This record gives sequence, C-alpha cells and structure tokens, in this order.
Amino acid sequence: MPHSNDTTPSLLHEAGQQSHQSEFFNPVPDGYVRGRHKYLVVLGTVMSGLGKGIFSSSLTKLLKDKGLTIAPLKMEGYLNIDSGTLNPYRHGEVFVLDDGMETDMDLGTYERLLDQNLTRDNYTTSGQIYRRVLDKERHGGYLGRDVQMIPHVTGEVKMMVRQLAMKQNADLVCIEVGGTVGDHENAFYIEAMRQLAFEEGPGSVAFVALTYVIEPPALGEQKSKAAQLGLKKLMEAGIQPHIVAVRCQSPVEASAREKIAMFSNVPLNRVFSMHDRESVYTIPEDLRKTGMDREVLSLLDLHGRVNQVHEDEERERWRKFVADIKRKRAHKVTIGLTGKYASLRDAYASIDKAIEHAAARLHAQVNIEWIDTTKLTPEQVPDRLASMDAVIVPGGFGVRGTEAKIACVRHCRETGLPYLGICLGFQMAVIDYARYVCNINGASSTEFDPQAPHPVIDILPEQKKIEGLGGNMRLGGKDVLIKPDTLAAHLFGNPAKPATEPFTIRQRFRHRFEVDPRHIETLEASGLVFSGRHPEHPIMQILELPPDKHPFFIGAQFHPELTSRPLRPQPMFMGLMAAAIQHANPEAEPEPTRDRWLAQCETPQNTQVPA
Repeated sequence: MPHSNDTTPSLLHEAGQQSHQSEFFNPVPDGYVRGRHKYLVVLGTVMSGLGKGIFSSSLTKLLKDKGLTIAPLKMEGYLNIDSGTLNPYRHGEVFVLDDGMETDMDLGTYERLLDQNLTRDNYTTSGQIYRRVLDKERHGGYLGRDVQMIPHVTGEVKMMVRQLAMKQNADLVCIEVGGTVGDHENAFYIEAMRQLAFEEGPGSVAFVALTYVIEPPALGEQKSKAAQLGLKKLMEAGIQPHIVAVRCQSPVEASAREKIAMFSNVPLNRVFSMHDRESVYTIPEDLRKTGMDREVLSLLDLHGRVNQVHEDEERERWRKFVADIKRKRAHKVTIGLTGKYASLRDAYASIDKAIEHAAARLHAQVNIEWIDTTKLTPEQVPDRLASMDAVIVPGGFGVRGTEAKIACVRHCRETGLPYLGICLGFQMAVIDYARYVCNINGASSTEFDPQAPHPVIDILPEQKKIEGLGGNMRLGGKDVLIKPDTLAAHLFGNPAKPATEPFTIRQRFRHRFEVDPRHIETLEASGLVFSGRHPEHPIMQILELPPDKHPFFIGAQFHPELTSRPLRPQPMFMGLMAAAIQHANPEAEPEPTRDRWLAQCETPQNTQVPA
C-alpha cells in the first residue's frame, strides 16, 4: 500500500465511488488541487465550552490580516439538521446566517472576529452528514457497496471539507470539531480529520488541541493531569497536535506548560496560555506576541502568501479598537436586558457583543442588568427599571414573560427612557401602542392568544404566499426600505448627506409573526412611525417615535445584533448607547437634541458586510 505522499490522482476517486483494486477512499471534487488549500483543525479535550471558537477565530483573524482567505467550518455532533430547535439553556443563542441557516453561537464569533459573512457551507451537523450519505445510497451512489461509517461517512466529511475549500477559494480552512475527544458522536469527525491529514500529505494539515488546567482553590496550585490525559486520548485517536491552547483562570505557569509540552510532544513555544482576560478581543494580539501566527505559517508553508502591507494596516486598526476596550471609560451607563433567558448570558451573546462594540466606540462603561421577565409582574416594572439608562427587549418565542415585557415597553415610552426592541421587542411595542395609545382593547398576538379579539400581530395568509413562509419562519437576510427623515434614516444613512429619498438596507430575520396590515393606518394616525418596510409589500420592519415624543424609541422586526462587528458597531446599538449616555448625564447637554447624539454615531454600518 503506498504512503500518503505517493497517493496518485488515479486513487482520488469521485465522491461515493471506490475502486475494487484499492482500499483508498479519498473523495475529491472535480478540479481539486492538492496543496492549494491548507487546513487547521481545532479539537477539544477535558470538557466542552472552553472556547475553541474564540481561540480558532482569534488565530485565523491574524492569518486573514496577513491577506489569506479564510473559510471557517464548525462541525457539530448532534443529529439535528440545524440549531433552530435547540434549547438556549443548553447551547446558547441561535445565530442566523445571511442565507438563513440557523447555527450555533460559534458562527457569530467567527463572523465578528473575521468580519465576513458566512454561509451554510461553513456549518454542519452529524444529521446533515448522515442525510447526505443516505441520499447518495438511495440514488445508487455507492455502486452496491455496503455503506459504513468508515470509509463512507468519513469520506463524506472529507468531501464536504474540500468542497468548502474550493467554493470559497480558501487559502486556509479552519475546522472546529464540537465537543471533546472521546465523545462518541464526534468519533467519525476526528477519524475523518486523521484521514484528511494522511491524504493531503505533510505540511497540509495542522492540529490544535484545546485543553484545561485546573486550579483547585484548596490546593493553591495548577494541576495539568486532566490536560495530559485529554491530550493522550487525542494521540490514541492517531492525531498528533501541533499547537496546544491551555484554558485556565489565571496565566498558565511555566511548570504546567512544560508538563503539557513534554507529554504531548509539542514544542513549548507552541503551548499557549489562554487564560481569562479582560476581553476576548485581546487574544489575537497575545497570540501574535507569542508568534503563534508565524508558527502556523511555517507548519503549513504559507509564508509566501503573506501580504505584509495589508497586515500592518489591519493590525493598526485592531490596535486602536483594543485600546478603546482597555481605556478608562468617560461615561457610565446601565442597560436593562429584559428576557426570559436572562439567567444565561450566552442566550443573548450577540446582543452582549453588540453593546460592547458600541460602548468601546463611545467610551462608555456599561453595566448590563439581566432582568428575567418571567419573574417580574407589570406592577413591579417601574421600580425595577428606575435605575436604568436604557432598555432592550430582545427576541424570543412563546407567551412566558410577555406581559412584563409589554409593561417595560410602556414604561420606556411614557417616561422617555431610551428603548430598543428586537424582533419580539418590536412586536411588544406594537401591542403596547395599540392598547394604551390607540385604545384597542384586547390588542395582542395570535402567538400568545389565538382567540385574541384584536390580533395586531398575526401570521397572515397573504404574507405566507408573498414570502413563501409556509409553516416555517422567515429566516436570513432581507431588504428593508428606509423612510427618509426618520431616526432609522439617520442611523443607517450617511450623516454627512441626510437622506431625502428612500434607501434599502439588508438585515437578518428570524420570526413568524408580523404586524397585521389592517391596523397600520390606525397606529400611524396615532403617532407611531413605521420607518422601515418591506420594499414591495405592507410588511412593517422598523418602528419609532418622532423626536418630539421621545428621545430614543425604536424597534426592529429583524435582529440587528447579528451584524454588529468590533470595528463597525451596529447603528441601532450606537444610537441606543449614545442616548443612554445622554440619559445618564443630562446635565452634560442643557438642551439635548437627537442630532446631538446622532453625531456620535460615527462610521455607520450600512447595507452589507464583506462576504
């Protein structure tokens, strides 16, 4: 049997085919050139949730800054086709890509750090892999062979990885395998990555192991034995790591790093301390200081593809952002986040990051109050929000906690407290306005009350036909038509050139219910402004109150947090942050005006982020 270096193109069969003369099963797409694409594989040990996505996205950010084209890929072991039905308490938020794919929160980390839109090709689950294999089997794609985990399921993984590399013309595909080594559901992924390294040959695949050093308070020292055993498990699977990232509460001591290096056969300079930091956004620079980016270039022979000028420019931009993160903040504000998953911050991870991006730009120190609306009565709302400088009502599904959310909206509207409603928060604002301004008794949503006498929020048959919704949600990037001379126009437009004509932006949606068009005229006649709409149909996307009625009150049917980036904060969060600063410091501006804080919303993020 030939060595991997001697594998010839004649042995590289098309997907789903295997020669009777060879046991090699190395499926490649048409036109694939071995050596053109390199692979970085990140695997976890000891336990999950240590930050594989943060480490891999930070490292690949450095490589992208050098001018390389990066294609992340997250592999999940569960059988769900996507993350849309997963419980936020178990998996955190559902992150929606522009093409509508519902993924886990790690894809959001990649999009933010790399500042690029990802697609469904950048995410897979065991369910997707098995479905592809079974579909091929039903169509005779395996030429009568008995279909097995090895080589066919592992072959499908390799095929998918190579297709991604070609489709996105990637210099480097960064593959993150969810869970940990030893999880039964991830075994075929790990075996596929071992095979990939064998078939691609030396200098084509680099492995990163993320492990954990324990610091028991009772012992007062760092213990690396669990990390050593986890790395041993990885090597038993046939994978020799090239880099080890070590999670720990405090910086990993030299003795622990030395033990890990010795027992994993990894040079000490490639054992990185990934300890807790003030911000995850400082990790890329720390990786650069240790030379980890250059180590990857050497391991994968990528030095020749580096654009030094581009790297210097990007490094300076990032340095300024990190300096903003670290600097002493001029303003202190408190923002209330009212949701039914408030006990788990990961359920609102993108909102948390969007707030952080805006706060860094406007030099604000933010205290987020996580308010569980399932434990809050409408009568308790005024006291609970008394210390807030702004309120966010985020997205969600189901009836639990909705009356408290409506009470939060009403309190913000009546007291002038800056307000941002997201998805469900948009719908709550409509219900509040219908009930207490338009005096529509019984105004509600059919999601909460199918027999509501006045369903101002509903699923409309004509909208199903328009959007092709069927029984599913409206998902992914959609165009929103912005009305000129509105708050939305100021936020999303060019401050130097006030919009006199409507323009469109692109935002990401994840919802089923809409504003019933039969109530739009009544709502608008009473002063509510729908400043963002569907470009062709009577579907409302953004609402707001005019400046003579409220300093900052806006809601979006879409999820603005999904497109916020560290260097390009999302406009609605920038506006909310500026309004919160003004609310916290009213004496700083004797006659506060909307234009005053709008001027702070520099470099607005417009229609689309880079592909």
